[in-house]
Amino acid sequence: MTRSGQEYLESLRDGRAVWLDGELVKDVTEHPAFRNTARSIAHLYDMARDAELREVLTVRPEGQDRAVLRAYHVPRTQAELVERRKAFKTWSEASFGFLGRSPDYMAAGIAGFVSTPEIFAGETFDGRDNLAAYHRRMTEGDLYQSFTITNPQIDRTRAASEQEEDDLYVRVVKERDDGIVVRGAKMIGTGAVFGDEIIVGTIEPLQRQDVEYALCFSVPLDTPGLKFISRTSYEGQARSVFDNPLSARFDENDALLVCDDVFVPWERVLTYRDADTTFRMWWFTPAYNNFVHQAATRFWTKLEFLTGLAILITRANNTYDLPPVQMQIGRLIGWLNIAKSMVLAAETTYERVGGEGGAVHINREIASAHRAMAGDLYPKVLAEIKMLAGGGLIQLPASGYDLKHPELGPLVAKYVRSPGTPAEQRIKLLKLAWDALGSEFAARHEQYERFYHGAPHVYLPGIVRDGNPDLLAAFTQSCLDGYQLDELPGGTGGLDGGR
Repeated sequence: MTRSGQEYLESLRDGRAVWLDGELVKDVTEHPAFRNTARSIAHLYDMARDAELREVLTVRPEGQDRAVLRAYHVPRTQAELVERRKAFKTWSEASFGFLGRSPDYMAAGIAGFVSTPEIFAGETFDGRDNLAAYHRRMTEGDLYQSFTITNPQIDRTRAASEQEEDDLYVRVVKERDDGIVVRGAKMIGTGAVFGDEIIVGTIEPLQRQDVEYALCFSVPLDTPGLKFISRTSYEGQARSVFDNPLSARFDENDALLVCDDVFVPWERVLTYRDADTTFRMWWFTPAYNNFVHQAATRFWTKLEFLTGLAILITRANNTYDLPPVQMQIGRLIGWLNIAKSMVLAAETTYERVGGEGGAVHINREIASAHRAMAGDLYPKVLAEIKMLAGGGLIQLPASGYDLKHPELGPLVAKYVRSPGTPAEQRIKLLKLAWDALGSEFAARHEQYERFYHGAPHVYLPGIVRDGNPDLLAAFTQSCLDGYQLDELPGGTGGLDGGR
C-alpha cells in the first residue's frame, strides 16, 4: 500500500531550510504559511489508500507485489494512457484544479525519462543506471518530486557562462571522487518546499561552452547548503477558510532555490557537463508531453470549477435565465469543452516511443497547441465571470465575523442577499469567487496559467516545429498547382472576366 498522508507530513519535518519574511521556518507542517497546503497534499496520498479510489490512483506493475502511484507508471497502451488521465483528474478535482504542481506532475515526467533511457547516455557521462535507480527510489517511496529547472531572470541575452558573475546559475564548482559540489540559483520552485526531493536542471537550451552549468541531479530537500526563499504566502495572509476558501488551503507556493556549495553524490546525478543531454532529457523524451497531459487535465478541471462558479453566481443574482447571461454561460461551457476535447483528442491520436510495446504519450502537436490555448484562454474566462458577478464581488463584509456580530449581523442579513439566497450563503459564494478571480492568489494563478509552460515567444515557435509546416504548406500549394493561367477560358482574357 502507498504511504499515508501522515507519513508524508512526517517526512517534511526534516530540518529543510525554508525562508519566509526573513525567518527560517522550523516546520512547514505547522507554520501558518504552509500547514494547510501541506495537509491538502497529504490528503492526496490518503486518497490513494481509499478503497474506492485505490484502483484509479494506483497500479500494480507486473512482477511486483506492491501498488505504486499510477503517475509513475509508464503507459504502453492507449488504455493505460486513459487510466493515467483518470488518476490525474481525480487528484485535480480534490483541489478544484488549483494545485498545479501536485505530486503527479513531476512523477509523470520521471516516467517519461525512463521511457527513453538512451537519452541519458551523454558524451561525458552515462546516467542510465542512476536514472533507473532514481525512478525506483521515487516509485517505491511514493515520493513527491519537486523541481527547479529555469535559470533566474538576470540577463537572458547572455549565455550562462557569459554572465557578469559565475554563480548566478547553478553550476559545478568542484568535482570529487564521490560526487560534485554545486553553487548558484534556480527558479521557479512551484510547490518546491513541499517536496521530498528537488530535481535541479535546465529546460532551456545551453551553449556548448556552458558545460559547468549543463547538469541535472535530484537531492533531498534537507541537503546541507540548500536554501528555499519563499514568496509571500497567500495562505499565511488568509483570515479563514470562510473568507479565503482557496488560498487558505491550496497555496502551493513558489520559491527561489539557492545552492550554497551543495554536495551531490554521483549516484544522484542524471546528466553532467553535457549541454545537449541536459536539454534533450526534457524535450526528446516523453517527459514534457507527460507534463502537458497532467496540466491539461488539471486545466479542464479548473474550467469546470470556474464555469460552475459562474452558474452559481448568476443563479444567486437571479440573472441565469436572461438571454445575454445564457450566451455568456454558453461561451464558458464551450471553452470548457474545447479544453476537455483537446485532452481526449491527444490521447486518441497518441504517439509511441520506439517499436511495438514501447511507451506511449499524448500527441505532441496537440500538446503544443494546448499550451498556446490555455495561456490565452484563462484570462478570458476570468474576465467573463467578473462581468457576470458585477459589483457584488467588491461589496462584501470584511469577514465572517460581521455576520456573527449582534448589531451588524441583522444589517448584513438584510442588505447582502438576493431572492432565494440568504446573506451567509451569498457572502460565502462571492468570497469564493473573489479568491478565484480577484485576490492576489487569483492574480498569481492567472500569471501561472500564462507562463508555467514557458513564455509565448518560446512555445509558439515550438508549435511551428511540432505542427509540420512543410506538410501544411504542401497541402495548400497543391491547390495552387491545380490550375494554370492558360487554362482559363479565353486565355489571359479570363482575368477580366471574359469568356
